[in-house]
Amino acid sequence: MSHDISSLRKFVSPEIVFGAGSRKSVANFASNFGARHVFLVSDPGVAAAGWVDEIVTLLTDANIRSTVYTGVSPNPKVEEVMTGAELYKSSECDVIVAIGGGSPMDCAKGIGIVTTHGRSILEFEGVDTITNPSPPLILIPTTAGTSADVSQFAIISDPNRRFKFSIISKAVVPDVSLIDPEVTETMDAYLTACTGVDALVHAIEAYVSTGSGPLTDTHALEAIRLINRNLELLVENTADPYLREQIMLASMQAGLAFSNAILGAVHAMSHSLGGFLDLPHGLCNALLLEHVVAYNFQSAEDRFRRVAEAMDIDTRGMAKPEIKKRLMNRIVELKRRVGLEARLAQLGVSVSDIPHLSGFALQDPCILTNPRKSSLRDVQVVYEEAL
Repeated sequence: MSHDISSLRKFVSPEIVFGAGSRKSVANFASNFGARHVFLVSDPGVAAAGWVDEIVTLLTDANIRSTVYTGVSPNPKVEEVMTGAELYKSSECDVIVAIGGGSPMDCAKGIGIVTTHGRSILEFEGVDTITNPSPPLILIPTTAGTSADVSQFAIISDPNRRFKFSIISKAVVPDVSLIDPEVTETMDAYLTACTGVDALVHAIEAYVSTGSGPLTDTHALEAIRLINRNLELLVENTADPYLREQIMLASMQAGLAFSNAILGAVHAMSHSLGGFLDLPHGLCNALLLEHVVAYNFQSAEDRFRRVAEAMDIDTRGMAKPEIKKRLMNRIVELKRRVGLEARLAQLGVSVSDIPHLSGFALQDPCILTNPRKSSLRDVQVVYEEAL
């Protein structure tokens, strides 16, 4: 008897330590991997906040040397990955630790790939292109949103093509993720809003994705519920440790969902925007979200009804057009309350950019799991609506 393999779902995740102070076990995990010299990837903002020094001290106290690399921009670039890999090799490092948001974490994943293959990171674009195992990878997220620390994605910018490309592989799932809400206390309200809405987009896209299944659905819905109830409060009071923990938990659950169910058109279009104009990823997602929900609604009505319920909308006895309207209104209201009201035009996108952006969006692997099939014209229309 034959089974359709494509209907089987595998679920990948790193070893996760969640909770206040979990970052402090970094030296323990590095030692378990036999680390003698850690390559520590971060960025100038995280270093300025003092987190890099703390990790170096924790490693030093355990007699582990470290080389620090903070040459990472907000959308990590091909040459930053290559420079990091050179430094890793010349310093004779053996384990990679990254502390930061999505950019240092993605850069660290890229550095791991390059060090074991000795080829340009550009050659690993796409799905399952990696043959050699990367060095042990320990990630410590400083933002509650990108979930690079639990995902099988690495997103790298290629400035030559003005294109953000995706590397999707089990090989880029880190070995250990130390998810510590205390580290997010240095995020400002704007970054909290951007990354929080990014996590909301991850959860919604994963839930309606054609790759969704019972292993991802529970994570996605719980993430939506947690973000809907806590994000506005956290943006008003970024010092609240309980709220930070709730949003960090939501981000982790959203990450476990999207890493395994993959994403949809919001991410495909936002990767294209971020590659073209070097804009913050969370903001790009936020600006596109309700427009893509409107486009996708007819192709996943029951799923969107459950998304609406997770956003505390009582859908009993409600007709589908009303559910769609209420869901979009709630998304717009949430964005407004956390201060993400801009439109694409205000960020420098013009009508003449849309054909270029749409072409790149259709090349992004995330478009393949979008619940509604998208033509070039479809994508153009959604960009136009977000202008």
